[in-house]
Amino acid sequence: MSQALKLIEAVRTLAKAKVSRKQTMPSTLVPLLFLLLLIHVAWSAGEGQFVYQGFTSSANLTLDGLAVVTPGGLLALTNATIQKKAHAFHSTPLHFLNKSFSTCFVFAIVSSYDGLSDHGLAFVFSPTTNFSAAKAGQYLGLLNATNGTASDHVLAVELDTIMNPEFRDINPNHVGVDVNSLISEQAQPAGYYDDAAGGALRELKLNSRKPMQVWVDYDGNARQLNVTLAPVKVPKPKRPLLSTPVNLSSIMADKIYIGFSSATGVVATHHYVLGWSFSLDGPAPPIDFSRLPALPRVGPKPRSKLLDVLLPLTTALFVAAVLSAVFLILWRRHRYAEVKEDWEDEFGPQRFVYKDLFHATDGFKDRNLLGVGGFGKVYKGLLSATNLEIAVKKVSHDSRQGVREFVAEVVSIGRLQHRNLVQLLGYCRRTKSSKVSLLLSDTRQSQ
Repeated sequence: MSQALKLIEAVRTLAKAKVSRKQTMPSTLVPLLFLLLLIHVAWSAGEGQFVYQGFTSSANLTLDGLAVVTPGGLLALTNATIQKKAHAFHSTPLHFLNKSFSTCFVFAIVSSYDGLSDHGLAFVFSPTTNFSAAKAGQYLGLLNATNGTASDHVLAVELDTIMNPEFRDINPNHVGVDVNSLISEQAQPAGYYDDAAGGALRELKLNSRKPMQVWVDYDGNARQLNVTLAPVKVPKPKRPLLSTPVNLSSIMADKIYIGFSSATGVVATHHYVLGWSFSLDGPAPPIDFSRLPALPRVGPKPRSKLLDVLLPLTTALFVAAVLSAVFLILWRRHRYAEVKEDWEDEFGPQRFVYKDLFHATDGFKDRNLLGVGGFGKVYKGLLSATNLEIAVKKVSHDSRQGVREFVAEVVSIGRLQHRNLVQLLGYCRRTKSSKVSLLLSDTRQSQ
C-alpha cells in the first residue's frame, strides 16, 4: 500500500510541474488520477483479502516442518511422522491494529485409527514465522515448556483432540482461544448451534476424518473475538461456539502473520487444510466447496453394495450346506443303525454288518425278492467283498422268547450240517428293540 501512495504522490508532483508550464494539462490528468485511485483501492483490497479454493505450489505461503502442498491441492500440515511440528503462514504480514477481520477455513484431522488421533492444530496470529524454539506434541508447534510470555504476542484458536491436564484442557475434543499461552482464555467442547434445529447444540468430532468449517471473526470496535464451527456445506450458524472479549491492540504487534500450526505426538495423524479465505474490515470471501480438493482415503476400501448382498447370501448357503451335510450323516447313520451288546461277542464272526446286507440286496428292493416264508421275506443278494451269492431273510422276532436266546438258537441251527438244509452263515440285529434279525445263506448250496 505504501508503494501505491508513493506512486500517486509522484504523479501529483508531475502534474503540478506540467500545470505550471501549461495550463491546459489538468483536464488530461483527471482520468490518470482516477485510474491511480482505483489502483490504490485495489492494492489495499488485495493486501487485506485473499481466498484459497485448494492450494498450489505457487500459493503465497511460507511453509516449514512437515507442511507441504500436495499434488492434489491439499495443504498437508503433518503426516504419519511422529513428534514433529509444521507451520503454514500467509507470506505477507498484515496490519491488524484497531481493525476488524474475518477468516474462514476448512480443515480435517485424519487418523489411521477410529476415534483416536494425536494433537490437533491451531489458527495462529504471530509477529514472526520463526517457531524454531517451539516443541511438537502437546505444544502444537507454538510454544515450549515455558508455555509462553506476554512478549510472544501470539494469539491462537486451538482445535485440540488431546486432553492435557497441564494446560487445564476441558476434554479431548475442544476448541479454545489462547493468548500467549496454551492455557485457554476460554474453551468449549467442539460443536455448533444448529439453526435448522432451533439453535440446538450439536457435537462435532474434530478427528472424524471429515472436513469441517471454522470461522474466526474479530470486531475491532467491540473488541470481541468469535469462533464458529459447522460441518461442510452447513451455513454459518448465527450463534458462535465461543465469544471472547479480546483487545488485540494490547496483544499483537503492528505487523502480524496469520496461518496454521500443528504437531504430532505418538499416534500417526494427518492434519489438512482444504480451503482458506481472509478479509480485513469485512466478511471473509465465501469458499466454493465444489472446488475443494478431496481427502485421501484412509483404511480399507469401502465395501461394494454387491458384496453387501452376496455376503449374507453366501453365508446362508454355507450354513444350509453344513446343515444338509449333518442331516445326511445322521440319516445315513440311522439308515444303517445297528445294536450290539456284550453277550454277542461269543458269536463273533457270525454277526454281519447291516450296511453290507443292505447294499448286497440293493436296499431290499422288490426285484430281489425270492419269496415270502414263515416269519419274513427272503431276498437274493451278492456280497461284493467275496462275490458270494446269498439269500437274506428278514425275520420279525416278536415272540416271548428273549433276544439272546433267539440269537443263540439261530446260531445253533447254523451249525447244523445237512444236505437238505440251507447253510446259515450269520445274523444281523438292526433295531435296539431287537425285533428284527437278518439270516444269511449261500444260495448256491440250495441248488
